[in-house]
Amino acid sequence: MEYKDYYKVLGISRSANQDEIKRTYRKLARKYHPDVSKEKNAEQRFKEVGEAYEVLKDPEKRAAYDQLGTGWRAGDEFRPPPGWNPGFNGGGFNGSAQFDFSDFFESLFGDAGQSPRHTRRSPFRTTGEDQHAKIAITLEEAYQGTTRRLELQIPEQNSNGKVYTKNRTLNVKIPQGVIHGQKIRLSGQGSTGMNNTSRGDLYLKIEFKPHRFYRIEGKDIYLTLPITPWEAALGSTIAVPTLGGKVELKIPVDSESGQKLRLKGRGFPGGDQYIMLQMVTPSANTEASQAFYQKMAQELPLNPRANIFE
Repeated sequence: MEYKDYYKVLGISRSANQDEIKRTYRKLARKYHPDVSKEKNAEQRFKEVGEAYEVLKDPEKRAAYDQLGTGWRAGDEFRPPPGWNPGFNGGGFNGSAQFDFSDFFESLFGDAGQSPRHTRRSPFRTTGEDQHAKIAITLEEAYQGTTRRLELQIPEQNSNGKVYTKNRTLNVKIPQGVIHGQKIRLSGQGSTGMNNTSRGDLYLKIEFKPHRFYRIEGKDIYLTLPITPWEAALGSTIAVPTLGGKVELKIPVDSESGQKLRLKGRGFPGGDQYIMLQMVTPSANTEASQAFYQKMAQELPLNPRANIFE
């Protein structure tokens, strides 16, 4: 893909302030607006100008873009550096351009700028921007629901359009049964627009903290259960944990390590819990235990590799 020099697109220096960026964008947007412009390639130029403004108007996106340095020229073949991480939770997409962003933009910011409210709006809207953040919770909190106190830094605008960061504290209710990747919309909790116009929304993306013994896939929960050889051979009933409390699980006779058992309806709403059996063999670290294993080998002859490698 081609590298895009957003400063060159707007015809400004890298030291330009927010007021200069805004004035330049409005001038170019009027010049190249497809409905009125007679300039050659007006629609394409209008898209380029809008994309450049979407990045440079936002202090967080601009800082992330500037991390790439000045060694690139417009049109150069570009790939994000290994381990690229713009290092922000999203600056919000206010629909200031009526088009899809380029591959270059998407490669840098992914879907950080997108939101369910993405609609075709005026490029000069004054409504506040939507904001995006991530929130990490435990599986137990997701399963049961919880309330979390969040401290966020939200970009705001003063009456002159100057952007500054304001610390805000919110008490957020996490509904029962949310899943990894789900987004919670908090209406009116985003940034204010110019002159204290109505706020945008805040979107919180749910992420799960690692759990010490559960693993989750969608709405299903996986648990590895260590068992002894005699529990596997003879069958047993074992109390196993679930997010809803312990339940009695029947281990069938002649079970094997790696076997999967299902606890129906014990995952997140609409999901199940799966138990992966893992056989644990006692150590033969004494003469008595070694003699016991030797007796087993004599009385229970077994070749587990039969018909596999032969």
